[in-house]
Amino acid sequence: MKRFFSYAVAALLVYSLSGCSYNKMVQLDETVKGKWAAVQSDYQRRADLIPNLVNSVKGAANFEKSTLTDVINARASATSMKLSADDLTPENIKKFQAAQDQLGGTLSRLLVSVEKYPDLKANQNFLELQSQIEGTENRIKVSRNDFNDATRGYNSTVRSFPANLTAKLFGFKEKGYFEASAASQNAPTVQF
Repeated sequence: MKRFFSYAVAALLVYSLSGCSYNKMVQLDETVKGKWAAVQSDYQRRADLIPNLVNSVKGAANFEKSTLTDVINARASATSMKLSADDLTPENIKKFQAAQDQLGGTLSRLLVSVEKYPDLKANQNFLELQSQIEGTENRIKVSRNDFNDATRGYNSTVRSFPANLTAKLFGFKEKGYFEASAASQNAPTVQF
């Protein structure tokens, strides 16, 4: 009878530890998914602003057509890359980030090129759009940081003992982080 009682207590202990770990992993996974949705929302906001920016630039200046074409193409590439919260592997996040980095780079070139056009720089619509894009870029940065914080909490739980046993049992896997692109290590060159 004592042996049965010992096994029952051990089984109950393992069950309660696994249940708590499982529930915590579910909550952390949902937090990561929510933070990922915020990242996507901010990137979508940027994509939605770009056509207005391009049209303002087109209408206010005889602008370099290749720069505008690059922005339009980069936006199309970035918005075609879809990544669901269930596929947040490091490789998939790098692909997603590469498309977003290309768009960010072309936007930077566009905004730097604008310096050549004093009439455009003074246009109130353009100034407002430029301010909106700068604010959106800041939102994207905050969202990516929040996502990385949530991912760190999730990954720490999934990898820690004894929760890692529950994670393996129920298929919880590490999620990828946003990382700075290699190009961001170099300061941009501005030439007029």
